[in-house]
Amino acid sequence: MQTGIGFGVAVVTGAASGIGRAMAQALAAGGSRLVLADRESGALNQVTTELAAVTEVTPVVMDVASVDDNERLAATAGVPDLVFLNAGVASTQAEPVWATPAPEWRRMLDVNLGGVVNGLRAFVPLMLAAGGVRHVLITASLAGLATWPGGGAYAASKHAVVAVAEQAALSLTDTDVSVTVLCPALVRTGMSEIGEEPAAVAAAALDAVRGGRFLVAPPEWTDAVRTRGDRLADGLPPQLPRPV
Repeated sequence: MQTGIGFGVAVVTGAASGIGRAMAQALAAGGSRLVLADRESGALNQVTTELAAVTEVTPVVMDVASVDDNERLAATAGVPDLVFLNAGVASTQAEPVWATPAPEWRRMLDVNLGGVVNGLRAFVPLMLAAGGVRHVLITASLAGLATWPGGGAYAASKHAVVAVAEQAALSLTDTDVSVTVLCPALVRTGMSEIGEEPAAVAAAALDAVRGGRFLVAPPEWTDAVRTRGDRLADGLPPQLPRPV
């Protein structure tokens, strides 16, 4: 496996806000030509206008839950050096999983999981056929590595995203297409008023891609993730990291 450091063409889904927007800004500063996707046309146009002064930007209004929209995104982008499958939604349901309504399950799985699966289906064959060092970056969540009460459909969808990222990485082991999965804790975005700044999360993710690392997760949560099986067997949630 070779590891490249440049991203001539980069695709970012969920690019109009949060981590996606911060990633688009970082990539633009590094000279990448961008294909930015989001379902919110107004916010996407704002990002496009902002970054068009720095680099070439192509906006695509789309729904990552749609197979056809992902194919249209790939047709627009061509073969990217980096594709960042980042779009996702949060859940407002805190009930036990058996009480979560079916439409909420469908929304979580269609967007959070389907957006990744559809993106992989649309882009990976193109990347493999074109050859060269290329990268797939996937946003999951710390909620996909550890389990808390009330995580519901959101946590389940993010656990599934981690599994899909692992399977994709294993399938691409003997190729020049790498896979990195981003599992942040709380990030200061539209989904949370507290947490790490999106720019810091984007920078850490890019460092991991450039370094050929698979997992990006908060180091202070390593023990909680490692011991989660033992704690769940005892009926306990993950132990919170000690303050630093």
